[in-house]
Amino acid sequence: MDEKSRLSLIGWNSSQSIVSSMSSKWQNFLKNLGEWRGSFTNIDGQGHVVNSIPSILNLESFEDDQLVRFRLRRFQHGNYELPPTSDTQQDYRSLGNQVVFFETGAFSKGSLQVAPFTPFGAEYGYVHADRRFRLVQLYTEAGDANGLVLIREFRSGSDARERPALTLEQISGRWHGKAATITADWPEPLHEESQTNFITRNSGRVQIHSELGEFKSTQEGVMDGDRIVFEGMDARTMYLLPDGGSSLAPIHVSHRKEFAVETGWLRSPDEHQRLIRRYNDRGEWISSSHLIETRLA
Repeated sequence: MDEKSRLSLIGWNSSQSIVSSMSSKWQNFLKNLGEWRGSFTNIDGQGHVVNSIPSILNLESFEDDQLVRFRLRRFQHGNYELPPTSDTQQDYRSLGNQVVFFETGAFSKGSLQVAPFTPFGAEYGYVHADRRFRLVQLYTEAGDANGLVLIREFRSGSDARERPALTLEQISGRWHGKAATITADWPEPLHEESQTNFITRNSGRVQIHSELGEFKSTQEGVMDGDRIVFEGMDARTMYLLPDGGSSLAPIHVSHRKEFAVETGWLRSPDEHQRLIRRYNDRGEWISSSHLIETRLA
């Protein structure tokens, strides 16, 4: 049965669904509007801060929310009162397939295809009230992990504060919640339950067990400072970051092997959010998920 016939049987009109999804995606994007003051912090492969550059990001809507103007100013000299050292502007009337926005305004953006001799990267963003937490994962042309960019933002004029730096103790235990997953070939989100269990042992070893629909995984690693190192065939590193953040990703990516990259944000002591991007063994982006989990007693 072809796709058109299948959709007809279950009562979907594919063109209407796609139009509706595009509208929802845009409305979710609009939840990020405002002026956000923060900083871009470069982190090396060992998890060490290299530098931090203050920034002001404006997302302003026009024409009854049909146009959004993006403006990013960076102040490498560290002083908001002086002219910015860079000033970038861009207008948006639509959003490309490389970015997925979820109901809260959280988003996942990145390469649609992993290709030889081409840098790979992914960006993630969470938004809640007067806070935004963003993270960029960078890879070299050879597919090797090449550091992170941590972006902590606060709505201008608010009294929003930074979360404490993430520790393993803060996320240890069992978490349960809901997840929304959007795939490359279907724009409507699939909603499922999710479970995550962070188990720590006296030996310094850590186990992470995660369940989300058909995706189930168990990983074991060892603490190394503010990192958890997972060895073996699927070598990965989890960085525990300032502002309640984390990054979990392979140390190497390839267009010949399936993999997932993800981040987390401990928005409050009892709410942990995660964003996951998955790629198949041809290097194609296949899905993105947003999980909102609460701690189980």
